Amino acid sequence: MNRVLAWATARRAAGRAGWRGTDALFRGAVGGVGLVATGVVLHHVDLVFIGAPLLLGTVFALGAPVGRSPAVRAERVSNIVTAGDRGRLTVTVVASPGVEFLAVRMPLPPGNGTRSPGPVHLLPGSTREIRAAVQWNAWGEGLDIRPDHLAAGRDGLLIHGPIVGAESRRTVLPPVLPLEPGPLPPRAAGLVGAHRSPRAGDGTELRTVRPFRPGDRLRRIDWRVTLRAGAATGDPLGTPHVRERHAEADADLLLALDSRADPTATLADWSLSEPGIATRPGGSLDIAVRAVAALAAACLRQGDRVGLVDLGRPHLGLPPGVGHRQLLRIRHQLVACCRTAGWAPRPLLPTRRLPRGAVVVLLSPFLDDDITDLTIRTARGHLVIAVDTLPTPLTADPDEPWGEVVRHILTTEHQNRLNALRTNGITVVPTPDEIAPTLRRLRHRR
Repeated sequence: MNRVLAWATARRAAGRAGWRGTDALFRGAVGGVGLVATGVVLHHVDLVFIGAPLLLGTVFALGAPVGRSPAVRAERVSNIVTAGDRGRLTVTVVASPGVEFLAVRMPLPPGNGTRSPGPVHLLPGSTREIRAAVQWNAWGEGLDIRPDHLAAGRDGLLIHGPIVGAESRRTVLPPVLPLEPGPLPPRAAGLVGAHRSPRAGDGTELRTVRPFRPGDRLRRIDWRVTLRAGAATGDPLGTPHVRERHAEADADLLLALDSRADPTATLADWSLSEPGIATRPGGSLDIAVRAVAALAAACLRQGDRVGLVDLGRPHLGLPPGVGHRQLLRIRHQLVACCRTAGWAPRPLLPTRRLPRGAVVVLLSPFLDDDITDLTIRTARGHLVIAVDTLPTPLTADPDEPWGEVVRHILTTEHQNRLNALRTNGITVVPTPDEIAPTLRRLRHRR
């Protein structure tokens, strides 16, 4: 009698805590009672011997109190990480002794190459800590840690859940890949910087040696040249000669990102989106953002001023700046630009966003004529380098009868737009690695 009362009390407490019976409980209770009753009525001892252990096992399993609902929590991880980073995640579990096993599902970070919600760990109820390795492969914002869980009592007769765990969201910044910046043309204005200016100044690179003129500083006099010149003319106190150097000027680089579309190499995927992330790995936008982060880091490292403009939403741009703080701002702003990426009515590059004498690196898949016209207009007053970010080669949709025709039309139109840019004197490069050699050729030509 006492065991029956304890069992009833435990069941009421479990019900209030969110526990519920499973099919195993129904089969154990109904099957055991049915077999025992049938054996007694029909006088079949074998049925009683079969049903009695099933019924007693169910009663004894239900007698273990399951207690309150288990708590599964993931430790706090940094809210800002970089794509490619690895980390160790610790999940703590608080469960009563009546819990026999626990199933915890850990969603994988975005960009892991699979659409599954993550591996499911089946653990004993005595587990108090779970350690898992996490790697952030894709940049952007989204859910990456959420320990969904389900708890079961003895013999799986009672379960609690499944429970959706507390979400953990963070910002994954684009990686900074090694990239050669190349020499940028210096601005007409500016007193200090990393690039040689055609005018004379206080730089480190020798421009010429000339006779002393009023206004020259005495510390610029080259006494060896002066003495040699005096010895050649026979006048040891001849005209002093000074060493004239090139001035060093800073340069402005404006990175123009076309975030209106994110095509991939497979035409069938153009209308689809990867769940959980804003951009698709290997897509046009992913290629452009990684190139912008790498080029900004390389140019800022050598002292240039780097700015960012989103051609789809110009208000999300950043004015040119210098230093490591500017690089961090650009990487955060790239995530913000791609958070709501999509087709805009037309690309915009306001004149006020263009510093005088700045070099414009425009990254786009060039899928429409508007971006081509914008690039040509910008090149009339600035040096523009167009980076083609369309993944190649394009793959036709095998499920469509006109798939190959569509691929051929898109490829032909895309090539015609690139030829139009070249005709107007704009340098088009297929990859960001070609930017540095292109700048060297342009500077040598200038």
